[in-house]
Order: sequence, then C-alpha cells, then structure tokens
Amino acid sequence: MPPTITDNQTHDFKAHYDCAHRSSLQDDETDDAYVKRITRYSDGTVKLRNSNIELMDQDILYHLALGSESHDLQEMFGDVKFVCMGGTPKRMENFAHFIMNEIGYKLPAGTQLQDISAYSYRYSMYKVGPVLCVSHGMGTPSVSILMHEMIKLMYHAKCKDPVFIRIGTCGGIGVDGGTVIITEDALDGQLRNSHEFTILGKTIHRPAKLDKKLARELKSLASPDDPYDTIIGKTLCTNDFYEGQGRLDGAFCDFSENEKMDYLEKLRENGVVNIEMESTIFAALTHHAGIKAAVVCVALLNRLNGDQVNAPKEVMNEWQARPQILVSRYIRKVLTHNGQLKSLFGHQGSIKSPRRFKLVQQESQAHE
Repeated sequence: MPPTITDNQTHDFKAHYDCAHRSSLQDDETDDAYVKRITRYSDGTVKLRNSNIELMDQDILYHLALGSESHDLQEMFGDVKFVCMGGTPKRMENFAHFIMNEIGYKLPAGTQLQDISAYSYRYSMYKVGPVLCVSHGMGTPSVSILMHEMIKLMYHAKCKDPVFIRIGTCGGIGVDGGTVIITEDALDGQLRNSHEFTILGKTIHRPAKLDKKLARELKSLASPDDPYDTIIGKTLCTNDFYEGQGRLDGAFCDFSENEKMDYLEKLRENGVVNIEMESTIFAALTHHAGIKAAVVCVALLNRLNGDQVNAPKEVMNEWQARPQILVSRYIRKVLTHNGQLKSLFGHQGSIKSPRRFKLVQQESQAHE
C-alpha cells in the first residue's frame, strides 16, 4: 500500500525541530533575525554554517572542478545574483543562451559561452553576467552534492543574498501537460514538509521550506497572453521515478491500478499538483543556508491519465521553455528595478523593452 504518515509522527518530528530551534534563539530574536544572523555576514555576504571551512588551506569544490586557492572565485563569481539549476547540461546550456538574449548580456568580442565545470565531467555551469546556470543531475543525491558546493561557492565568492531557482520537469496531478507549476510546499513520500537525512547514523529532518513571497512574485509574472496555465501548489518529491511515483510501467510493480489511482487521488486531496525527484533536498538545503529559493517546473503529462511521457519532441521542447520564460521575467524585473539591465545592454539611455530594442537593432542592421 502507498506510504502514509500519522499525525502523531508529524507532530513528533516537528516538535523536535521546534525545540532545537527555540534553544538557539537569542532573547526576543525572531526566526528571520536568527536565520540572518547565522547565514549572513554584516555586509550581506553568505556565511557558512560550518566553521571547519575557514580553517582549511584550500577548499576544493571537486564536482565543479573549482578550488578556493586554484581559482579567484570572488573575481569569477562575486557578481552572481541568481543561480538557476536544471537537470541536464543541455537544458542549462540552452537556458544560458536564452537568458543572455533576454537580459541583453554581451560577451566580449570573439568569445562564446564556456562550460566552466567541463572538466568535472559531472555538472555543467555557464555564467551570464549575474546569472549562473548549472545542471544538477537527477534525484536528491545528485542535487545534494551540487547544492553543498554551490552554497560554498557563494561563500567563497562573497556573493550577497543570491537567489536559487530550480527549473525542471514533472508529472502533473490533475493538470494538463504544459502547465507551469510553482512549488508552494515540497513534501516527501510520506507527505512531510521536510527532507530526511541520515548523519552519523542518526536520522534527522530539516524543513523543506521555499520562499512563499518569491513564489507569489513569480506567479504574478504569468501573462494573461500565455497559451498555458501557471499555478502554485504542493509538490511531492520521491526517491524513484517508477514505484516511488506509483507507476505501473516499471521493471517491478506490486500494486494494482486501483491502488495507484487511490494514491494519486489522495495526493490531490492534500493539495499536491505535481511529482518530481529534487524539490525537498533543494528546499531543505537552501532554507538551512538562509537562501531565498523557488522551484518552477512544467508538467509533461497528467498522471491521472497515464504513466508514460509520450508527447512529441517538438511539443516537449516548447513546454520545457515555459518555466525558463517565467524565470527570465523575474530576473529581468529584478535587474530593471536595481538599474542593472540597462548596463548589461551596454546602451546609454532608457530601454523600455529589451526584446523590442534587440528587434530594432536587428531591423536596422538588415537595412544597412
């Protein structure tokens, strides 16, 4: 039968976390002030919750092919404001080129985007001005490795208040393929809003919290002209694509179709609108690091109608661009508000619409 969790179990782990958290608070200190105190220096740069790193001669970010002494990480990454992550290297390479056009970032003449972590042979990373585009692989273990090193990278680079956004794909529950879904709460297989870790043989839970204000801001950037829906809802994160997500088409299946449908309906009744395999670890580690974060995915199918992803390739490609479009709107909005978008274009004067400005440039060049 599908896994469940009792109310008592939920209260037990939440009470344990709340008790430990309260013991760390100073007199009259709010939760927000506490998180800021332990995750930020006075100038707003990222502070690690690990004093061991400061005592090391060099911190090797092995899976990124970077090091704190072999590279000038502050020079390379100190201006990063947004870290956008997705599953595959190709998807993030495509997003890097897309966001470069969207924010009007200009590469030096004769150069092209380079995969900074190419020699790690594990993850790919592209930098477009203040935007870092990184692949995170598939599933929570792969994301966990990358997240540790990306948070440390933010620390070594002295980045100020970076925003992390996961851009991905998922299976929808009661929503059509092509729907863009912004995660409100990330739930594990037992519908707990936390991620379970085993550290030194002990099981602990860390809250899988995402920034709800950021989620609402992203939702507000959905356009009425978009030919698809953009919604906010709860996301189920599993450790498996097949049995863990109740699919009937894996190598093994010990449950009936009726049991599967009962499970999916139970998820929908609990506000779950999609299933993927990365959100709880992503949310737990960003929250623990005091980093504002969001998850934006596109549904590739409605799981209430089947298990296999069978949309045509060209349709899939268009669907996968939809979360990228929404995230690019957010990045452009923040850069515009901060007065940075204009400087990225290298254009003196007011740019009302970067996209139209680019089209005008192209039109002018065509008539030269």
